[in-house]
Amino acid sequence: MENSNEIKEMVKQKYTEIALQDKTTNQSSCCGAGGCSTEVYNIMTDDYTLVKGYNSDADLGLGCGLPTQFAKIKKGDVVVDLGSGAGNDCFIARHETGETGKVIGVDFTEAMIDKARANAEKLGFNNIEFRYGEIEKLPIGAGIADVIVSNCVLNLVPNKETAFKEILRVLKPGGHFSISDVVLVGDLPVELVKDAEMYAGCVAGALPKSKYMSIIHETGFVNVSIQKEKTIDVPEDILLRYLSKEKIDAYKQSGKGIFSITVYGEKTKESCCAPGCCQ
Repeated sequence: MENSNEIKEMVKQKYTEIALQDKTTNQSSCCGAGGCSTEVYNIMTDDYTLVKGYNSDADLGLGCGLPTQFAKIKKGDVVVDLGSGAGNDCFIARHETGETGKVIGVDFTEAMIDKARANAEKLGFNNIEFRYGEIEKLPIGAGIADVIVSNCVLNLVPNKETAFKEILRVLKPGGHFSISDVVLVGDLPVELVKDAEMYAGCVAGALPKSKYMSIIHETGFVNVSIQKEKTIDVPEDILLRYLSKEKIDAYKQSGKGIFSITVYGEKTKESCCAPGCCQ
């Protein structure tokens, strides 16, 4: 994980593997589901099953929140989902925006795009599309989206400042985002930060909460708020793969922690945003 290209390639490889197996297989090999490997995805997931628009084939158990629940999506809205995976949040957003709206999912893993398109085809939805691309350079024109959602994905993006600038560019004036992501209070032990599995599992790539929120404000978003926050506890049997018992005890007593937050922010209603971002 020496540079952003290596990080992206590692993430793409890991999420390609996930796309090619079903949720049951994912859960049987991930934290919190028994038979735990070094993968850490499912320690974070919220239960989607009672959310309207939910489709089990599209739920790979990879999120860390329910951003669509807080996204204030209205009928006819254009909604963009960043890191759309197999389409779970897109299908829920589609339920909210209805047949008169449009949902665009963006993912940079080809296998996820293929899986999402197959799910949409089975459901017969013609107002959802899935585009291949990176969040740092979205394949979407400026001022397109009423709402942007994302679920536990931006922590995987090496340049988060660029990612939020792209969110600002793609939103319509007065549009807003609701994003669930993983943040830190304090620093992680260096053994976790350097581990590729912990990065793909959305832990090692997380920013300090204060830095994450500063990026959002500095990008130019207004009316920013945290809609939901919860603690993420990495099970001790996973931590023991990286840390000694003494280091685990010290970490737990340090007051440091991993959190899932759902953040809301709005683009100002002026016709354009900061210089250079509306090109």
